[in-house]
Amino acid sequence: MPKIVKVECFPVSTPLKKPVIMPNTRITSIDSVVLKITTDDGTVGFADSGDTSSWYRGELQESIIAMITRVIAPRILIGEDPRNIEKIVAKMDLLVRDNNQAKATVDFALHDLKGKLYGVPVYDLLGGRTTEGSRQGWVLSAGKPEDVAAEAQKAKALGFELFKMKIGHGTLQDDIDMVHAVRDTVGPDAVLTIDANGFWSYEKALHVIRRIDSAGLDLIEQPLAHWDIEGMARLRAQVKTPIYADESAQELHNLKEIIDRRAADGLFIKLQKVGGLVKAQRWLTMARLAGLPVHCGCMIGSGLEHSPAAHLWVANEWASQGLNESIGPLLIHGTMESKNIKAGTDIALNIPKFENGMCYPNEGPGYGIELNESFLISNKTVGVEGRTVEVGSEVAA
Repeated sequence: MPKIVKVECFPVSTPLKKPVIMPNTRITSIDSVVLKITTDDGTVGFADSGDTSSWYRGELQESIIAMITRVIAPRILIGEDPRNIEKIVAKMDLLVRDNNQAKATVDFALHDLKGKLYGVPVYDLLGGRTTEGSRQGWVLSAGKPEDVAAEAQKAKALGFELFKMKIGHGTLQDDIDMVHAVRDTVGPDAVLTIDANGFWSYEKALHVIRRIDSAGLDLIEQPLAHWDIEGMARLRAQVKTPIYADESAQELHNLKEIIDRRAADGLFIKLQKVGGLVKAQRWLTMARLAGLPVHCGCMIGSGLEHSPAAHLWVANEWASQGLNESIGPLLIHGTMESKNIKAGTDIALNIPKFENGMCYPNEGPGYGIELNESFLISNKTVGVEGRTVEVGSEVAA
């Protein structure tokens, strides 16, 4: 029986080729945690937390590293059989409140490790392959209407089926003008969405959505604050455009409240938000029971960060019907296809294939990812210490 003997956390900062603009936020660098879990036979599972965010998940590199190395590793992981992921997830939920991004990072690494121990891709651990690849959506950073429309046209030409706009470049009227400019550019048949990330009040949301209803958007993502599920239900009754929940839809009890209040027409899942692959499968089952379609987002991250979503989206039948907006590697490297990413510039040496608006998970055991060890050293986050927990000891890296 394999046993976990070492847990290592590495803080990594990856610069973006082009900033991502959102309300009150300008993302220029991805600050993530790379996790390694090693067994007594030398097998190593990898994971990348993806970008940390004080306002989305409320978790930072320091908090993720502390939670994993001071609680999860010494009290749960060390000495445990890494194949018992369900058991480990249950213990994490018992001993750790919230901190879903830290929990997800552990879950991701365990799935990679288990796939390597069994010699199978992670998608085989999730039920086998339902489809060859996932249909991708392109996320448009907030900006001037003409600039956002031009980027949407380029993405459409490369095969993307969905175009998500972010708000917050200027005034509410600028956001309204952006929506109409993009719709005029991509045409009436393209799937077009806008994401408010919970930054609108009820009044602002009602004002804006009524003025963009005529653009025929396929959905509005999280127009109100994460806690205002009742407000989402009220808003949904007042507008034509479907309302989807993201920040509001974290735990299963959140989903139940959304379903009971009829507060959303669909959902967005981020694997870090829900706590990993084990909990994501439960989440998707509940969404399926309620008949709520699901799209997949991301925290923006490397080819390694993207891999859990890539494997889940080709395995889970309900998920595969929705679009996958987990395009972190493309956003980091400022391109719309993986073939344009320069070798050695990512946490993953072999980024999953993004081509013609589709993404395909790597083959091979686990996620099929080769870790770029030199990148972890050269891009170590300044001022943040990594940590290693081994049998009988803990050291700073």
